[in-house]
Amino acid sequence: MASMALQTEGLSRHFGGVYAANDVALRVERGARHALIGPNGAGKTTLINLLTGVLRPTRGTILLQGRDITALPAHRRVAGSRAAIDARIADILERFHLADAMLERTSALPYGKQRLLEIALAIACAPQVLLLDEPAAGVPEEERHEILGAVAALPRDVTVLFIEHDMDLVFSFAERISVLVNGVLFAEGSPDEMARDARVQAVYLGEEGDENEGR
Repeated sequence: MASMALQTEGLSRHFGGVYAANDVALRVERGARHALIGPNGAGKTTLINLLTGVLRPTRGTILLQGRDITALPAHRRVAGSRAAIDARIADILERFHLADAMLERTSALPYGKQRLLEIALAIACAPQVLLLDEPAAGVPEEERHEILGAVAALPRDVTVLFIEHDMDLVFSFAERISVLVNGVLFAEGSPDEMARDARVQAVYLGEEGDENEGR
């Protein structure tokens, strides 16, 4: 049986009478490249915010490497000390082809480089699980694959869970896909299985114009 890096049990969050996440049982294997997709307003960003501690669940449990982190505040879920980050940041910027940008103001960098820098800083924290919410959103087409290429090159001791609307990127990068619809885990499987699933096509893959995430 595969070892789980991240999992949830009955994870729910409601806003009044609206459930943005409803009894979600997510399983992300160690070393996985796992995509979370769904139509606009499906609850994807809410789920990421629950996993990071930005939001507290109405009920349910979050396990990281088998340890219950449900009650931990957001800052306690981030790996790495300031000293450790400082020690490795130069090497990581070199790996991400950002060494030339070290002395530049972040605001002066092209947008794609800014997003790449955000990922590099996250990697500098030595995460066990890297959560990415639309890493290529707003990035020019020619820079998108640079970002996903950098993530794809990460060692397998870093598990990656990401939200992305660009289906070309999802199907070229993800090894497993979870589909969220109306806060419920609707379907899950390999990219081939999800591409052939008529239900998934009906609720998401056949839709157009799904550029912005709702709750």
